[in-house]
Parts: sequence; C-alpha cells; structure tokens
Amino acid sequence: MLNKQRIKISEIIKDSFEPQTATVYGWIKTVRNSKNLFFIELNDGSCFESLQLVVDAVSVEATIKEGDLLTGACLKAVGAIVQSPAVGQKKEMQVKDLSVVGPSDAEYPMQKKKHTMEFLRSYPHLRPKTNTFYAVFKMRSRLAAAIHDYFQSKDFVYLHSPIITVNDCEGGSEAFQVTNLNLAELKNKDLDYTNDFFKQPAFLTVSGQLEAEPFALSHNAVYTFGPTFRADPSDTPRHAAEFWMMEPEMAFYDFEDLLDLIEDFVKSVTLQVQKSCPTEIEFFQKYIEPDLQQRYAAILDGPFQRVDFAEVIEILKKSGQKFENQPEWGEDLFIEHERYLVDEYFKKPVLVTNYPENFKSFYMRLNDDGRSVACVDLLLPGIGEVVGGSQREERYEYLKKRMAQKKMDPKLYEWYLETRRWGSAPHSGFGLGFERLLMYLTGMKNVKDVIPYPRAARKIY
Repeated sequence: MLNKQRIKISEIIKDSFEPQTATVYGWIKTVRNSKNLFFIELNDGSCFESLQLVVDAVSVEATIKEGDLLTGACLKAVGAIVQSPAVGQKKEMQVKDLSVVGPSDAEYPMQKKKHTMEFLRSYPHLRPKTNTFYAVFKMRSRLAAAIHDYFQSKDFVYLHSPIITVNDCEGGSEAFQVTNLNLAELKNKDLDYTNDFFKQPAFLTVSGQLEAEPFALSHNAVYTFGPTFRADPSDTPRHAAEFWMMEPEMAFYDFEDLLDLIEDFVKSVTLQVQKSCPTEIEFFQKYIEPDLQQRYAAILDGPFQRVDFAEVIEILKKSGQKFENQPEWGEDLFIEHERYLVDEYFKKPVLVTNYPENFKSFYMRLNDDGRSVACVDLLLPGIGEVVGGSQREERYEYLKKRMAQKKMDPKLYEWYLETRRWGSAPHSGFGLGFERLLMYLTGMKNVKDVIPYPRAARKIY
C-alpha cells in the first residue's frame, strides 16, 4: 500500500523528525541542475512548504532521464533525510532511487513563475498547484472548519436546507429556474407546468433562511452552510453565480443579542484562522496584500462600531465627499458609501443598523418608528458588506401586511405564515457571505479566485 510506505513532507519538515531513509511522493515545482546534480523542489500537498531533493544524475540515470524531470511531473523518491546546508530550508533528501509516477511535458501551462489571475481562472483544474491557490483553498478549508467549530461549540444544530425551492427569500432577486421540460419543444409555445417535474416553477435557492427558521422554532438554534445561487447579470470582482452562505437562526434572540453574536462569531473564526494558517497568511501578506495583518487587527483588537442608518446618512452628507450616488434616507447604501464609512471615517468594522423598511426584505421586524426595520449589515474595511441579518418579524399580522405590500403570493408562503400562527416566538438570524470573508482574510481581490470552480455571468470555468 502506497500510503503505508509514504512519509508526508509535513512530517519530514518538523523539528522532531529524526534523520532516516524515507519514501516521498509529490509533484515537481522547480528543477535546476549543476554539473551532475539536480535540485528538485517537490511538494506533496500536505503542507505549504516543499522538500528539496538532491539527485546525483549519474546514480539514477539508469532509471530516469533529465527529460523526465519536468515541472508538474509526479515523482516517487527514496533517500536519506539530512540537514540541509541551503539557506531557507532545514532538511533535504539525498535521493537514492527516483521514478516517475505521472509524467509532464513542455506544454504544461503552470511552468512560469507568474501568471495573471485571469489566465489562471481558465485552468481551474490546475491552478491549485500554484502557491497562491494552494494557500487560498487551504485557508478556505480552515475557515469552514472554524465556522463549524464555533456553532457546534454553542450547541447549534447543523441543518441541510434544500437547494431546490419554490420561494425567493430575498423577494425579487434573480433566481435560476429548474425544469425538466423540453426547452427545444417549448419555443413559441405557452408553458404548461403541469407537465414539469414539480408541476410548478422551481428555482435554485438564493438562501436557506426561510427553511431554517421553523427549525430554530423547534431546535432553539440552527445554522445552514451550503451553496446558493444568483442569476445576476453583473460580472464584477464581487459577483459570482454560485457561492456559499452560512446562515444561523436563533429562537429567543432579540436585536441586541443578534449584534453581539455577529461580532463574537466574526472575531472567533478570524482568530482561529490566524492561529491555524500562519504560513499562508505570511505568504498572502508578502505577495497579495501588504496590509493583511492590519485587517486581522481591525477585527481582533477592539469592538466593532455600531451606528444607526439615519446617523450614517448624516455622516455621509457632512463628509465633503463627492459621491456618484447621493446618500438619502429611503435609499440603500452603495459600495462607495460603505467603503468611506469603514476605510476613511471609522477605520474599523462597522455594524450599520435599522435600515429603512421600504427596500428591505419582508421578513425583517418593523421597528416602533414604523419606517425602519431591525436589521444590520456588517461592513469590513476593503471589502464592504460581509454579513446581513435581522430580527425576524414574529407577529403574524405584521408579517402578513408586509408580504401584501411586497405583492408576494400568499399561497407560496402559507407555510411560512403558519410558523407565526402556531407558537411564534422572537427570533433572529443572519447570513454570512463565506467567500467575502475569505477575501478579507486572504487579501484576494476577486471572488472568483476564492471559489474552486467559479461560475459567473457568461462564464463557467
């Protein structure tokens, strides 16, 4: 068995690893030669660091040729692990036996040291082999684990919400329709959903929130964490058609409880990632975002700023800034407004609360002033909105009235209203844009570069 004879490079580079003969497998990152010696940088995916193989060409020429040692090739190497005289590495392998497991060739596209991000997006199956994307997806995994650890430690129930749904949580957002009707036959014909799979229009979910709320009202506190979909025609560094959302819902949480949870959650997962990914963070700071440590400090070193939407409008109006979109009560904030607040005015994470009700979702609890709802957006420096949440409207008549104002089909949401008829309780929840937080913690500038196989308008990588 290969795995029993193999020793991972992550084990070899530890100070506690004793010198011995070892067998390693991995992929060639670089090769250089000097006289009869080859120096191979081998990485096996077990850690960010690579192991240098020192190969005497004369001793291995019977089993391998120089033309076999190409970037991207997979090798098996057997040799002695010794202390390395080279700067920047503690150990190396003096190779006794070398063989090619999977060959490469001169057309391998990852050979150059530097490529544009756009070029690398065209090779989503190969870009994880680069240092940048190895680090990105290692941190993606660690951030996901930190999220699960946080909520499991607080006895939240992990809920798998449906991906196919008949309702739109956000009320008006673009959703992908799911059908098994023969589209070629439907051209110039009226749609007859009685012949469709679900006998009614169905869509890929834009959020798991609505399905999670009933479980919060039975299990106390739950969270969903999975893919969501938006058919938004925009193709910007902030947009993707398929992305992940983490959405907790909690019974008996009022608005202040919600704000406290959001802040504690973001601080906790940030600290866990900082502790578990020091090598990756060091890499990102050196090559991607020079101010990355300041981003971590902004979250960890003090309380988040909490500010009411009405106060935000006054701050923006008095700023002296020339915004393309003038800030007004009753209008949503634009990214230029969010960036000014977090990057220039407060210079820290900001929780903006109590937005006007006219453009916010139907499920948000109406405040006593009758013109705002108990909702919040968390804005982070350099990114903008990362979290959106609210206290949910638990009052049956209020919710029914809001749905009528939004001209929503009561038949589709009858089940949702019933949760307010039978045993309703105050409850709250929020949604975290997983990739946006990952962008903040890595310094990556495009959401497509923190998703393994990005899907966006007019592009499917």
